[in-house]
Amino acid sequence: MVTAARLVIRPDRSIYSIEGGWFKARWHFSFDRYDDPSNMGIGTLRVFNHDTLVPGAAWPMHPHRDIEGITYVVSGQFEHADSLGNEGVLGPGGVQRMRLGSGAEHSERNHSKTEPMEFIQMWIIPAQRGLPPSIAQKQYTVADRTDKLLRFLKPEGAPGDGLTVARDVSMYVSRLSAGHEVRHEFAAGRGGYLYLIDGALNVNGEHMTRGDAAYVFGPGDVALRGDRESDLILVDTPLN
Repeated sequence: MVTAARLVIRPDRSIYSIEGGWFKARWHFSFDRYDDPSNMGIGTLRVFNHDTLVPGAAWPMHPHRDIEGITYVVSGQFEHADSLGNEGVLGPGGVQRMRLGSGAEHSERNHSKTEPMEFIQMWIIPAQRGLPPSIAQKQYTVADRTDKLLRFLKPEGAPGDGLTVARDVSMYVSRLSAGHEVRHEFAAGRGGYLYLIDGALNVNGEHMTRGDAAYVFGPGDVALRGDRESDLILVDTPLN
């Protein structure tokens, strides 16, 4: 008999939001001026931000260290630059892993001068400190994630496609058609985070609409069925 993973739903209205003029953001966990010691992430997932930049706007070059910074482009044209000399532009469905181990600087910019740009940025705490900084990225299409869970991030050494991360963490995205269902099983000692970017979902009998999120606690599986066309992102992480 299949056991359902335990869910704790976070309604859209409960997630911290901020309007900064040239940007707007939804910070799911304690971050920057949003200081909440009781909301510091889940497992190794420390940051989960859904940001929107107005045309031409940029988060200027800034330093980090000892994090694995993961970016997923929701819409628009995401432009990256860093102190290692890397630069480039990713479109919707593009993913990037920036290893900020022993320390590096990076910036995010809306490459378009006419259209807004949305991206989700997540921080994973690596298993080892002081790793050499590096970057990896890949552009996926809508077809790559339609009616399936596309694993775009996987642990180093794991088989299959996807960028690698210095932790036993996987991340998935999906665009589900109305009525289509996918499943993912969480092992004992693992859990994660589910975010509904757009649409409406039935998740283990719970209803979620655009902007809702959920903590997931294993062991057990999640059954994700689109009530209408839906875009989602799912993180699977050790909880300890």
